[in-house]
Order: sequence, then C-alpha cells, then structure tokens
Amino acid sequence: MALRADLLPALAAFESAARHQNFAHAAEELHLTASAVSHHVRRLESRLGVSLFQRHARGVSLTFEGRQLADSASSAMADLDGVVRALRIAKDETDRVRLTTLHSLSYTWLIPRLPGFAAAHPKIRLTIDTEIGLSRFDEGGHDLGIRHGPGHWPGLTAHLLMADALFPVAAPTLPGLAKIRSAADVAKLPLISDNARQGWHDWLRAADVHGAKINERYNFSDTTDALNAAAFGLGAALARERIVAPYLASGRLVRLPGPTMPARWGYSIVYPAHRRLRPAAQAFADWLLEETRDER
Repeated sequence: MALRADLLPALAAFESAARHQNFAHAAEELHLTASAVSHHVRRLESRLGVSLFQRHARGVSLTFEGRQLADSASSAMADLDGVVRALRIAKDETDRVRLTTLHSLSYTWLIPRLPGFAAAHPKIRLTIDTEIGLSRFDEGGHDLGIRHGPGHWPGLTAHLLMADALFPVAAPTLPGLAKIRSAADVAKLPLISDNARQGWHDWLRAADVHGAKINERYNFSDTTDALNAAAFGLGAALARERIVAPYLASGRLVRLPGPTMPARWGYSIVYPAHRRLRPAAQAFADWLLEETRDER
C-alpha cells in the first residue's frame, strides 16, 4: 500500500502517541485534543487493517505491529526533523556575515557606524569576533576580516579600507598639560604605549626631537586600553587617527602639539583568495568600502 499524503497527520499523531504511550500527552505536544489524536490513530489502524495500540483502563500500549510502525515512524520523523533543521540553519547562514577584526577598531570605529548598515540591510546578521591573532579563515569560519597591516597576506584577497596616521593625545585634566607647547615638551610627560609597530621613538624622530629620554610608564597590548588609560589621566598616548576620533569628539582626550605622522600600515578588508564571497558578505564589504571612500 502506497503511503498517501492525507495519512501524514495520522502518522504524526501515532508517532507522538507511541513515543509517549499516552494520547493526552501526544495531544499536548501536537496542540490537539486527546480525542483528535485517538481519531487519527483509529483512521490509521483502519487504513492499515491492524491494531496499533492495546487500549486498557490505565492507558495504551503498543501492539507488535504498532511497535514495528513506531520504530520506522520515529526514524522517519527524526530524519525529517534533521533535514528541516539543516535547511533552517542554511537559511540563517545565508543571511549571516562572520567578521574578524581588532577590538580597538570594532569598539571605536565599526560599532558606531553599524546602525547605518542595519538600516540599509535589515535582513543581514553579523557575528563579530575581536582578536589580536590572525584568523585562518577555515571553511565554515569567518567570511571577512579587517586587518591592520602592510596590505598583502599570502592566500588572501585584500582591499585597502583606509590609511591611518598617529599623533599624541592626553586627557585635558592631565597635570602639567597647560605647559606643553611643543613636541619636545610632550616627551617630558608620562607616556603610554601599545604594541604597535610605530611608537614614541618614531614619532619623536618625525617631530625632529632628538636625545629625549622617553618615559614609557605604561604599556598595553590593546590600543583601546592605552587610550582609556590616557583618558583617565595616566599620561600621553600616541593615538591612531581612526581609533581616537570618538575620544576627541567627546572631549575625553585632546590633541597635543606636534606633527601628524603617517602610519606605515593601514586597514584592509581580507578574505580567502580562493573563495567567492556570499551575497551578504559582499554587501557588507561593499558597505565598508563606501564608508571609507574618502579615507583611503
């Protein structure tokens, strides 16, 4: 006997009742009444010509034939459930973009701009991982990365997002700030550094300050921590232009005397050279490039 589509509701009701060994519990699971579940089961029994349950005062139990059908129905339902879940996950992944970037850039530059992206692309969801290490872009991992570096990495396609520059900043409440008139004066302050490849020695050389004793009192691995330390008055920090903008806008930090030093490295969008970007990831990359069109 071929399985007809109109028997599928009856089969679903039977599978639930067989699993619970109880019509009332099956009805609760399926949002039906117990009598509706019983009707479905009797219809299936009539169609198959066998009894699937033994009915007694304390409930129901499967017959031999019922157990055979229950095992098969349970397996079939599990297979269908797995396929449905996989399809839902695939749809979810179609609309999701996984990005890896630096915490400093995410916190100060990217997140403040994301409302604009959300308004333009309301269906795209973002997963943003912040890390210092370089992502391997394994299959099923990140779609895109924003990296700070020379602009070329083996095996990756890279598009310059924006260049950068460095200059000194400090909290307006830093003791002695009123006396700072030149780059040489900046060198006399307590200095805060991070692990960037260009630091105070490079900036002072660019400012034509020689022989100064550099007092790097604090060092942080994360640029955001270095800026926060400066904002709390611990000293002067050598800030990246793209990262420090919100601190300057809020007045937590002010720019100190001295030149703006072009950074050797900029920020680039990267992704595996062998992999074509999915539409959602391409849309996010295009939006990033449009946001920085005047900053490259």
